[in-house]
Amino acid sequence: MKTLFIMLAAPAANGGLLGGAASFLPLILIIVVFYFFMIRPQVKKQKALQKFRSELAKGDKVVTTGGIYGKIEEIHDNFISLKVDANTTLKVDKAAVVKDMSDVEPQKK
Repeated sequence: MKTLFIMLAAPAANGGLLGGAASFLPLILIIVVFYFFMIRPQVKKQKALQKFRSELAKGDKVVTTGGIYGKIEEIHDNFISLKVDANTTLKVDKAAVVKDMSDVEPQKK
């Protein structure tokens, strides 16, 4: 049993350097696939959201992460004033704004 383990663990006599590099190929392939299918799209999405938040303007209709719909009244460095009703204005962090609702058509009742 011990000799079998030693034979299986020993490097190939003719493989040498190529055998070592070939053993890392699947790991490198997994990392590349992970990058292109998971990390890169997430970074792209974050950049688009950051660009959207930096381009917010007074009068834009937006939705917050909490599901509050409103219209932007004022924009400050870290927060916005969001008008949600005729007499109600909320102070909301800019990071909570996730969507522009100007292109969504209203639902029919």
